[in-house]
Amino acid sequence: MRETYRTVVRPLLTERSTILKEKFNQYAFEASLDATKPDIKRAIEELFKVRVQDVRTMRVRGKFRRFGKGGGLRSDWKKAIVTLKQGQKIDFAEQAS
Repeated sequence: MRETYRTVVRPLLTERSTILKEKFNQYAFEASLDATKPDIKRAIEELFKVRVQDVRTMRVRGKFRRFGKGGGLRSDWKKAIVTLKQGQKIDFAEQAS
């Protein structure tokens, strides 16, 4: 169970992810960099008690950001787009309690 929480870091609640949810029943999550598609699928099914149809992943490069006179690079991270089977849904407000 502990490994499940390390695989899926947090849900991404953005304007684009809201559109994906409404049109295609897809949800966006931040995942750990070393997580594979089967790991993400297993973690989502275990955490939210839903059936996952497909998982797409992408590695997002960290952006350069200035800090005063200097600068630094944000960390790279992995984004996972999870498609649920027909009739399945995730309610994040309900899962928080």
